[in-house]
Amino acid sequence: MPKIVDHNKRKEQIAEAVWRIIVREGLDSVSVRRVADEMSMSLGSIRHYFNSQDELLSFSMQLVSQRVNERIQALPFTGIVRQDMELVIWQLMPLEEVSMQEAQIWLAFAGRASVSEAIRAISLSTYEEIYSGLRRSFESLIQQGVTIANLDAEYETARLHALVDGLVVHGVTYPERFSKELVKSIVSRHLDTLVIR
Repeated sequence: MPKIVDHNKRKEQIAEAVWRIIVREGLDSVSVRRVADEMSMSLGSIRHYFNSQDELLSFSMQLVSQRVNERIQALPFTGIVRQDMELVIWQLMPLEEVSMQEAQIWLAFAGRASVSEAIRAISLSTYEEIYSGLRRSFESLIQQGVTIANLDAEYETARLHALVDGLVVHGVTYPERFSKELVKSIVSRHLDTLVIR
């Protein structure tokens, strides 16, 4: 009887092989052949799931975003907007081994977004998703009347998003200088300047 293969699971396993190569050797080392070697699969088997390297990279990038979203959906939200904002932001930061690898992979893809339309489209979609979530949080804080007077939600969303992105870059590049405690403290203190306790 032929072995039944879960095609979605196999695609995820191939994407995880792409991630391992990126973390070890960088995005430029990723090729369909290199991934086939990593998986101990034939080139034809990889091409059965992905028609091109762009398709493989796009799926791999989307899977990073999907995994982060799944973790966010599973968070024990408190219903207190300020606390829930922090819970979500911590999932975007390189604070644990898994999120450090995700951040490394995401930054590798972000560098490629300027030259690949497919990757740029996914990157932009994720950017807008994060931006929209932060914007909704600020709107909720304003509606609850717990922000400083005349808070500009659009401006503060852009500012917080830039802060988060910068901390991700620094956390990946200089982990010895940006401890988990320091990163959390920077975000918390920033929010302290905007939210009335």
